[in-house]
Amino acid sequence: MNCNLAVTLQTLNKCFVIIGYGNDLRSDDAIGPCVAKAVEAWGVPNVDSLALQQLTPELADRLQDAYGAIFVDASSSPEVKKVEVLAIEPIESGKTMTHTSDPRSLLALTKALYGRYPHAWLVKVPAVNFELGESLSPIAQKGIDDALEEIDYLLRSQTYASHS
Repeated sequence: MNCNLAVTLQTLNKCFVIIGYGNDLRSDDAIGPCVAKAVEAWGVPNVDSLALQQLTPELADRLQDAYGAIFVDASSSPEVKKVEVLAIEPIESGKTMTHTSDPRSLLALTKALYGRYPHAWLVKVPAVNFELGESLSPIAQKGIDDALEEIDYLLRSQTYASHS
């Protein structure tokens, strides 16, 4: 992580929330929390990093004032062969949010409660092993490294794009 990014984020007073979610007792499902912990270790001001087991409605309060939110999750889909970064918007259906949720419905709840929601992205990381255990597959380990590069790039591009 470049220290210029930290200074720029502080100067612009922009807040980003990184939310990595998944079960760290289900092998590759721990990808999201692992990424969130690694981002937290960067120590970048104005970047709040959360490692969670699942998304809950209470997170809307954390998102209301954020400029950007990056959600990180393991993907068991065979179509996901490499890390994917997708811009996401609130879900527009009449679905209600239950105890667990997906990022789009969490954004919808944030919009409904606070009248706004942050720019948001979903980082999908390839995963192959969801058995009970705490070790990551080689695919997941590579995916974590790639996801961290993508998040670093995303933070830089969003920061400098709005700075110009």
